[in-house]
Amino acid sequence: MKLQSIRGMSDTLPEDAAVWQYLEKTVSQVLATYAYREIRFPIVEQTELFKRSIGDVTDIVEKEMYTFEDRNGDSLSLRPEGTAGCVRACIQQGLLYNQTQRLWYQGPMFRHERPQKGRLRQFHQVGVEAFGFEGPDIDAELLILTARLWRQLGIEDALTLQINSIGEAVDRTRYRVALVEYLGEHRERLDADSQRRLQTNPLRILDSKSPDTQAVLVDAPQLPDFIDPASREHFKQFCALLDAAEVRYEINPRLVRGLDYYGKTVFEWVTDSLGAQGTVCAGGRYDGLVEQIGGKPCVAAGFALGLERILLLLDALDVVPDRVGRSVDIYMVAVGNVAAKASALAEALRSSVSGIRLEQHCGVGGFKAQLKKAHKSGAKIALILGEAECAKSQLQVKYLREDRDQDTVDFDRLVEFITNVFI
Repeated sequence: MKLQSIRGMSDTLPEDAAVWQYLEKTVSQVLATYAYREIRFPIVEQTELFKRSIGDVTDIVEKEMYTFEDRNGDSLSLRPEGTAGCVRACIQQGLLYNQTQRLWYQGPMFRHERPQKGRLRQFHQVGVEAFGFEGPDIDAELLILTARLWRQLGIEDALTLQINSIGEAVDRTRYRVALVEYLGEHRERLDADSQRRLQTNPLRILDSKSPDTQAVLVDAPQLPDFIDPASREHFKQFCALLDAAEVRYEINPRLVRGLDYYGKTVFEWVTDSLGAQGTVCAGGRYDGLVEQIGGKPCVAAGFALGLERILLLLDALDVVPDRVGRSVDIYMVAVGNVAAKASALAEALRSSVSGIRLEQHCGVGGFKAQLKKAHKSGAKIALILGEAECAKSQLQVKYLREDRDQDTVDFDRLVEFITNVFI
């Protein structure tokens, strides 16, 4: 039997890992500018946590979770999303009592779905959660910072922000009654998934991808008509804050979230550059979730962004900086009995030039073989040290990506020279 990775759970190869690191670093830097702090929690939680937070009749809990019994007979699940685990950690560790928190996390999530481009069984998200902030200003901040992130990554023109208010739970209950009554009259025109959801989770029918179902929804009751005055005012102020920050958006009255705990503000950043998997970031308010999981009442808002989908978008738009794909800046070629000196010079550069990526040749190999490896490494330059150069306390500098003559540099000027080349 040939052992292979599990379907829908992919390896990340070294040439791709550099782009992952670039994206993760950019995200963490943007979040730091808004004073969000990182939190880390396990990928395995009690199954009851997700049933209580996501909802028993959602597709995630019914069909998609990786659930198993451990040796003690406890039902455990790999996390299908991060918000529930973050809330559990905050309650357990006492982070929410009379406090506000701006937190973020990243890592793998797991759902047993049919693997396709942009939708894997092990996928990776960055989650951002804010606790204890009552007004719409925190809702707006979450979108202002994501807009900044898109600008930093160079993908802002490919993304559209869609927003909506889904009101309070009592509003959605009244709307659900009206929606089910209307859709029940057109049941035969709905797709199979929507027919099943009609009695379990009818609001999910609103974002059905079926053209026939969408045609039925044209004359369906509209959720905004059922929203209470307080939620309307919250949404009005939220829109005004986005306008003031010059964050462009579209109001989508059919926008809902697939998880039961959301209320009031919901939003999605979508793109038409990735085909069917066009949502790269989504979230909203979930003011009742902390109490629902077992904590004292605490308002909250947050979002999750899918790293794989953003990576696909970066590739589609070709906006990753050239240096990101290069794992080596300098290749040190050492010919003859000069390995010790070459190593000392390499260490001096690593210590003195911040962030430099230098690969020193190890093992056997003549000058031509080493130079071939230098070209293959992707390095910008090769530093060549032979016995003749060593006797003169000099190195030869060969430019591997430019049509330039070689330079000669003295040992005592090497740090200055490399700094000028790369900074």
